[in-house]
Amino acid sequence: MKTSSRFVVPLLVVMSLMFIWNLSRNINDVLIPHLKRACQLTDLQSSLVQTAFFGGYFLLALPVGQFIQRYGYRAGMVTGLLTAALGAGLFFPAAETRYYPLFLGALFIMAAGFTFLEVTATPYISVLGDPERASSRLSLASAVGSLGATLGPLVGAQFLLHAQDIPEASLQQLKPDQLTAFLNAEAQLVKTPYLCLAILFLVLGLCLLFIPLPTLTENGETSARLKDILGFRHTVLGALGVFCYLGAEVGIVSFLIRYARSEKLPGLSEQKAALFITLFMALVLLGRLAGAWLLQQVDSARLLTRCAAGAGLLVIIAMLTTGYVSLYALSCVGLFTSVMYPILFTLSIHQLGAYTKTGSSLLIMSIVGGALIPPIMGLISDTLSIRLAFTVPVLCYSYILYYGLRGYITSQPVRTQTILNH
Repeated sequence: MKTSSRFVVPLLVVMSLMFIWNLSRNINDVLIPHLKRACQLTDLQSSLVQTAFFGGYFLLALPVGQFIQRYGYRAGMVTGLLTAALGAGLFFPAAETRYYPLFLGALFIMAAGFTFLEVTATPYISVLGDPERASSRLSLASAVGSLGATLGPLVGAQFLLHAQDIPEASLQQLKPDQLTAFLNAEAQLVKTPYLCLAILFLVLGLCLLFIPLPTLTENGETSARLKDILGFRHTVLGALGVFCYLGAEVGIVSFLIRYARSEKLPGLSEQKAALFITLFMALVLLGRLAGAWLLQQVDSARLLTRCAAGAGLLVIIAMLTTGYVSLYALSCVGLFTSVMYPILFTLSIHQLGAYTKTGSSLLIMSIVGGALIPPIMGLISDTLSIRLAFTVPVLCYSYILYYGLRGYITSQPVRTQTILNH
């Protein structure tokens, strides 16, 4: 059945959700330096923001998938929005108490809500209309999500970061009661943006109860256990590739502001440094738009190797240079990472047949790399230097380079079965 007018509203609804959750998720990159100051944290401790967030995806991907299979897409979207609203609302007591574990708990609950939305949105869009146009709809939806991811750091910086940085030496000169008052005021800054998000999620969740959404079903694929696909080498190696891709990307943007400050460039405040994260995400958006055309012209595995080599080379350049050259090199990594996920996903589920959905769940769980790589970088930053912490993304991109050269090759083909579009 071709895409009809009855699918336009549901499609716009889901794309709007993708925009909002990507915007909210990428505020985390600004939240890290803010909480580092407000809660007086080390680089390792502040990186736990990403651990709490992406850890939620890892722990809940499979249960959420089972929930959606049982109760449907609408229930998944509504549950996700209401859960995200609860998590965003918890930032209020967290700010009142300035208790870091409560901030982490709020982020974990928000991530739980976003897991519902993410696991729901992609398959829903793929079956929402003409199957032959599924890839076009998914490409457009990804671009909308990338726009939200680009604006997230910009919005977060306006609420959470100061136009002029406050020197650490100035804080050390404050009396204990003055320092406490200052840190409490810093913590209060999260209230406005996150309460606005909580209200927005709540309103959207309630609206979805009344917006007419078509009930869609998928046929042709049998269920399989997660361990059933562990014999497929290219899928397991691809999951590790997703782990490295997201871990490297999240690690770079998580420490980009902190790295910019370490360069001690005149006039470069934290708020201005956040623009480099915006540039990074804008290049991701540009790369995805270009990739939709480029992937029709170039072999995907070959493109993956070139992107991995380019990303790794840029990080090495950033480590060997200083000042704005170094910062722009890190920002330009976004262009090369833009098409990595769709290529890794496609190559990893190739020829899985009846195991496709289960393989997809494994890949979604692999975004736990975003939870584990930043703390490793934070530990290196605390013990050695923040510059050396970027050796971790270089290693990640080196592995992705290997996957594009050899790891993607299918060593255990499955008997021909119905394969859903992903």
